[in-house]
Amino acid sequence: MELNRRDLLYKCMAMGVVRLGIGLTPAAAAEAWMRAEKTTRPATPIDQLGPFYKKDSPNTAMLRGASDPGLALAVAGAVYSTRGEALPGAEIEVWQTNHAGFYDLSGYRYRAKLVAGTSGQYDFQSVIPGHYPARVCQHIHFLVRAPGQKPLVTQMYFASDPVFKGDPAKNPNDDCPSIELVRPILLKDAPNTMMANATFDLVMEAL
Repeated sequence: MELNRRDLLYKCMAMGVVRLGIGLTPAAAAEAWMRAEKTTRPATPIDQLGPFYKKDSPNTAMLRGASDPGLALAVAGAVYSTRGEALPGAEIEVWQTNHAGFYDLSGYRYRAKLVAGTSGQYDFQSVIPGHYPARVCQHIHFLVRAPGQKPLVTQMYFASDPVFKGDPAKNPNDDCPSIELVRPILLKDAPNTMMANATFDLVMEAL
């Protein structure tokens, strides 16, 4: 019979493999372990930096202009360690193509630097990126830095991308390295427009 984590811990204590500190009861130790198991998070899969990264992106959460073509997009999430701790002050750089699939190489359109809030949260406004000619999947680039954590280079993909034919799990594409980087899109009515919403949490590994 397979043991659950609580039973396994009790068995290890009975065998002397795990010893408790003074004043720590078996029940308290089991609860602490269960809480730790619930709060840990898998690291976000890494992805390529790509050739179009630029330093010194502007500090703004508004990437799109009022008259920019394309489906408006709001991305929100938070930055965590693999232990489940929020990482306030983490720096998040994002860059993407415009609606037509082109990067701004002479300026900083659709590029931004964000700082995570007190709970690790971040958000920005953009448009759904177009298909860049050298890439199959629509994507947004992320570069994340935080003290004590390994820099995270990754990308977010869209479940609504036609390349996935409505089901990224059944129709994966080699251009996207992990299904964990694909996010569903929720469409909402906004004043005078339709807006896509996506959530993308970022989980960093310790140095």
